[in-house]
Amino acid sequence: MSSWLSPAKINLFLHITGQREDGYHNLQTAFQFLDYCDILSFEHAPENEIQLLTPIEGVEHDDNLIVRAAKLLQQCVKAEKGALISLDKKLPMGGGLGGGSSNAATTLVALNQIWNCGLSKNELAELGLSLGADVPIFIHGYAAWAEGVGEELTAIYPDEPWYVVLVPDCHISTAEIFSSSELTRDCKSMTIAGFLSGEGRNVCEDVVIKHYPAVAEALDWLARYANPRMTGTGACVFADFNSQEDAQRVIDSLPDGWQGFITQGCNKSPLYK
Repeated sequence: MSSWLSPAKINLFLHITGQREDGYHNLQTAFQFLDYCDILSFEHAPENEIQLLTPIEGVEHDDNLIVRAAKLLQQCVKAEKGALISLDKKLPMGGGLGGGSSNAATTLVALNQIWNCGLSKNELAELGLSLGADVPIFIHGYAAWAEGVGEELTAIYPDEPWYVVLVPDCHISTAEIFSSSELTRDCKSMTIAGFLSGEGRNVCEDVVIKHYPAVAEALDWLARYANPRMTGTGACVFADFNSQEDAQRVIDSLPDGWQGFITQGCNKSPLYK
């Protein structure tokens, strides 16, 4: 059995610059990884069997991105090999931390090596894009400025602070937010230099806080200590701190019943460390 990390990501900002004819959105965003991870374990299976041994409640086995990624790679390289896969799940579903996309990416990277497929990162990323727009960033494994639907990547090197991440008690559908008539879709294009100097916000945040009070409450509470932001389409919100000790003090003061964690930002994915 071999074990592989499947890290979280955050969106340091998220702008939508237009909507395409195919219904997808053109966007600008900046991704950074977090040193906070699911763990995927892989064992060889007889013939070409693909099985996830740790099912996720509410997700059909063959719909899980882990299973879909394994079967996609299997079909692509015509591998006569299988895998028994286990998932130690830490990343919240519907939290905007990219857990499903990260799981798919780790599956592709791991099985590419375990099965000796020999595909390059670019080839794996092209495969992964068919599973989700965020999958390529996890495969390439570096903090990035992203455009297009999120697949046009340029390496960036933001600070790697400690983060407090709060996990509101709600599950938010990305499709619901991106289909909302309230969503701002006409942001002016921004430059990397502008982002690094402090420009940018998450335009999805305005829509989410109108319909999910738990997210609004989390942002308001975290604003007592720092400048909070929402990642992706939520529900998780985060703020950066200069030290682990500062972040820990905030987590230690969380209201009863709230969920959150501290972690450090990473410009290189923990998958490749």
